[in-house]
Amino acid sequence: MPPSTLFSSTFPKSSLTVFQDKSLFCFGIDAVLLADFSQVKKGGNVFDLGSGNGIIPLLMSRTTPAKHFTALEVQSESAALASKNVEVNHLEEKIDVICGDIKNVRTLFKPECADTVTSNPPYAKENAVRKNPNQAKNIARHEVLCTLEDVVCAAAYLLKSGGSFYMIHRPERLSEIFTTFTKYHLEPKTLQLVYPFVDSSPTMIMIEGRKNARPELKILPPLVIYKEKGEYTEAVRKIIAIAT
Repeated sequence: MPPSTLFSSTFPKSSLTVFQDKSLFCFGIDAVLLADFSQVKKGGNVFDLGSGNGIIPLLMSRTTPAKHFTALEVQSESAALASKNVEVNHLEEKIDVICGDIKNVRTLFKPECADTVTSNPPYAKENAVRKNPNQAKNIARHEVLCTLEDVVCAAAYLLKSGGSFYMIHRPERLSEIFTTFTKYHLEPKTLQLVYPFVDSSPTMIMIEGRKNARPELKILPPLVIYKEKGEYTEAVRKIIAIAT
């Protein structure tokens, strides 16, 4: 019998246990940062697009006043793992996991049913960089099954007017993100650049787009992840402390 690829991560402060599978895409610091960046009003209804093992709804269920979460994941193995994580943490009444395609949101859900939508989508275009030989990880990292526009279009469909879409992505695609947001009536409202080190270029951006909002973009101070190799900055330690 081959060795198990399943392992668990614990978040003592949040009383969470999150199972991951080495053969599937495993979450990183970007998911934790996005969960902290995303804002939810009390009693809000949240959708997470491309949810993987459910890490973002799991974290936000502990750190926000949202009433309910829907985790949409196209890969059946990842969706099953997300369901397992929901059950292990006794969150069945708060988080629903749906195995389905982002491109099919119109057949899966009613329009304007979400107050907030989050997504940590594939960053790379399908043929932009060398693909991972592991197809599950390839789908999570490259736009094989969905594009940036597919994700933004789905978010806009789900959001109520005035609702917010929170996404983490790559800075080199920021111009495309702005253009796509505008096409689907999501006004960029908040932007934060994420740097691995203080003297490096940004490698991630976090952005909020608000549906049918007036133009006014707030740029937050840069977020630096590492003080030095292997040591988080105080700002990131605070975020992790809240989540974990």
